[in-house]
Amino acid sequence: MVCSMTAFARASADCAEGIFTWEIRSVNSRYLEPHFRLPDAFRDLEPLLRERLKKAISRGKIECGLRFQGQVSSERLTVNHDMVRELSRAADEVHAIIGPGNAMNVLEVLQWPGVLGGAEADSKALQSAALQAFDACLTALTDTRAREGADLSALISQRLQRMDILVAEVRKAMPEALAAQKQQLLDRFADLQLTVDPSRIESEIVLLAQKADVAEELDRLSTHMQEVTRNLNLDEPVGRRLDFMMQELNREANTLSSKSLTTGITQAAVELKVLIEQMREQVQNIE
Repeated sequence: MVCSMTAFARASADCAEGIFTWEIRSVNSRYLEPHFRLPDAFRDLEPLLRERLKKAISRGKIECGLRFQGQVSSERLTVNHDMVRELSRAADEVHAIIGPGNAMNVLEVLQWPGVLGGAEADSKALQSAALQAFDACLTALTDTRAREGADLSALISQRLQRMDILVAEVRKAMPEALAAQKQQLLDRFADLQLTVDPSRIESEIVLLAQKADVAEELDRLSTHMQEVTRNLNLDEPVGRRLDFMMQELNREANTLSSKSLTTGITQAAVELKVLIEQMREQVQNIE
């Protein structure tokens, strides 16, 4: 199943202690590049989050952000008097060096870690709730990537169908093009009124036909297109393989263009290259 590397998901979950909100963004990357923005109280979860992410996604730059809004507690807050005294003493020492007066205010003291105390939340329960919310958000992200991947697969398939028609048209036009090239060579000899050994003429015509023959390129184009279709139906990440196949398709289209005998074949080769480039741009988004 083809999956896109571009997606966004948001999920929230409530618990007794507060509300968790996860946001996950996914963009293109050659490898899996996870980045986490977590509140300090949840940084210990990062190894578990990485493990979950690796099981669900193989490629992409993934940005995961968590916001936690704690419930306001009705219990009475307690002040750590000893810490407040130590903070005030330390501030006095600093200002004894840099100048008189203590610039600390009440709000600054209250914001210092450990000054205010209250009921301790169950850290394991909080982490478990955070992980559940992350799993829900990750599922939403992978579903979005799968839906967009299905659309990308359909777009690529449409271009493959058009390419198949073009290859068939070139294959059909080749005998007539070779015959026209042979006649053109004979007409040139006639115009110049040259007397040339017929066997020599036939040798030159055979050599010219060999140089202009694109049957091998057409066969490889058909084979590569079949391989692209096969990869689109695989239930695994195929982005890198598809990217390689685009390079091979473009190589054959360039060779076809260089061997072109008629304007029609040249136009077909140009359209093939345009279709391949369109597919290549889409493949850059595939996991």
